Amino acid sequence: MSQDVSFVADAMKQAVPLVKTTGIEFEEVSAGRVVATLPDDETLRNHVGGPHAAMMFGLGETASGAVVMAAFAAHLGKATPLVVRAEIAYKKVAMGALRAEAVLGRPADEVLAELESGTRPEFPVSVTISNAEGVTTGEMTVVWTLKPAR
Repeated sequence: MSQDVSFVADAMKQAVPLVKTTGIEFEEVSAGRVVATLPDDETLRNHVGGPHAAMMFGLGETASGAVVMAAFAAHLGKATPLVVRAEIAYKKVAMGALRAEAVLGRPADEVLAELESGTRPEFPVSVTISNAEGVTTGEMTVVWTLKPAR
């Protein structure tokens, strides 16, 4: 039976002020995949009229954080998830509303086994950012760790 992760969208809105400020919404949330969207808002645009690069990065990083929260929710008392590094490639000029699909890059059980063995695990989350027509406008990899609680 899969874990209920329906709380993640609301938890992200409460814990991460950027989510509310930018209007990010969560269309799908599971322990291995999250789809988040950024509305077309003129206050978030750049000099060419599309979402600012920082907004694209923020959407992707937020989607990656939501999938990490969903995957490891039952274990957050034992460890704090933290970003280790992130890389983004801007593929096409983005215009309008955006969609970010974040996918956990390693099985959660494998990551948890490392944590339990006393190792501080690192694991990637792959993110694809696309426009309303489904064209990929950006690709991101966010590497996370679970820092053991003291």
